[in-house]
Amino acid sequence: MNKAECTTILVGKNASLDGSTMIARSEDGGRTIIPEGFEVITPDKQPQHYESVISHQKIDDEDLLANPLRYTSAPDVSGESGIWAAAGINAANVAMTATETITTNSRIQGIDPLTTKGGLGEEDFVTLTLPYLHSALDGVKRVSYLLEKYGTYEMNGMAFADKDNVWYLETIGGHHWIARRIPDDAYVIAPNRLNIDEFHFGQDDFMASADLEDLIATYHLNPDREGYNMRHIFGSSSIKDAHYNNPRAWFVHNYFDPEFGGEPTDQDQPFICHANRKISIEDIEWVESSHYQDTPYDPYGTGTAAEKKTYRSIALNRNFETHILQVRNDVPEAIAGVQWLAFGPNSFNCMVPFYTNVATTPASFQTGPKFDLNKIFWLNKLTAQLGDTNFKVYGELETDFEQKSQAECHMIQHQTDKKAEELSGQQLEDALMSANQEMADQVYNNTIELLGNMVDEGHSLMTLKYDLLD
Repeated sequence: MNKAECTTILVGKNASLDGSTMIARSEDGGRTIIPEGFEVITPDKQPQHYESVISHQKIDDEDLLANPLRYTSAPDVSGESGIWAAAGINAANVAMTATETITTNSRIQGIDPLTTKGGLGEEDFVTLTLPYLHSALDGVKRVSYLLEKYGTYEMNGMAFADKDNVWYLETIGGHHWIARRIPDDAYVIAPNRLNIDEFHFGQDDFMASADLEDLIATYHLNPDREGYNMRHIFGSSSIKDAHYNNPRAWFVHNYFDPEFGGEPTDQDQPFICHANRKISIEDIEWVESSHYQDTPYDPYGTGTAAEKKTYRSIALNRNFETHILQVRNDVPEAIAGVQWLAFGPNSFNCMVPFYTNVATTPASFQTGPKFDLNKIFWLNKLTAQLGDTNFKVYGELETDFEQKSQAECHMIQHQTDKKAEELSGQQLEDALMSANQEMADQVYNNTIELLGNMVDEGHSLMTLKYDLLD
């Protein structure tokens, strides 16, 4: 299985519109469609014994820990290559997204190579980590322990959030790692490259393998005359980065700050950035749906055929699941966790703000592996593939659908937040599940309506037609 195509966005609590922490990622894949679902994993469903499907790595039972927390999960529904839980929020309102496939270089691979037998990967990290966390920092500590003990066979970035903190961790070689706390007033865009740049050993907002500073010195890995830039030391600066990774960051930076400037191929775009305004859920959703709008590089735009294929956009046919994990600070803890979720290509879907303090998820989001229009994953795939045939015609229909759906979800969420102030225990859980079901039904029905409008609009545009009526 290949899932090497994601785009991560992180937002500190003082950088967001409502004071939430937010960590987001589009989970992208390759040529084969990978159906994604949405589940709640209760403690009785958490594995008591674990073996990776891909690497056959067995995890010592004592490392699965006692008393796992309930958590949400967005797994691959086939299960053929493992769980791939992707993202979720647990009962302690700690969020995790994993993983962003990132780059490396031959220097570190010659010192600490990726594992060739055993080791952990994207398949495993959420399942082995999220149910045991009580803070974002716990996520860094848990994953670093697993990496140092079991190793990894791939380079990955992952993020953790609680109501106050966002941490981002990147693997280094087979057993090493680095992590940085995102400043409260900052945002991050992390495409498929090693992203952490400026790094300060020994400071509270930076963490790394205990021997990493000595390793850099011993093997003469630092190309800079002063300081530590982890992207320069352990990452890449390739032609692929210039066309596949850097342009995505460049487009997001200029969306959040039009004075950012620069060129799409710039290799040294900063990791920690500040927007010219507070960032909303809609901002992140738009960015994760972007395809270089109003530039010559938009595949749906007016550029030349070559320009349209110059750079890889964030929205793709290979978007299979996209999430924004939001931990709110302006509501009671029982309703603070919200997993905004959308399936399929981000150009023709809508994110739904699901409460995570629940026991189950709506049936339409419990995807099956075979094509089924009762499931929103497959319905979104259909609307996206039809919409792709003539974006100029169908794009406005999608915009109207998305705005209508988002407004309806916001209204249900506002009403539920207010109602929840007077509820607790099972009554509260039931109210949250009812709200989740109402939002899922509303977006499903709106998507059916969108598909019908697309069919109506496209009827007269078919090539197979003859205008003389008999």
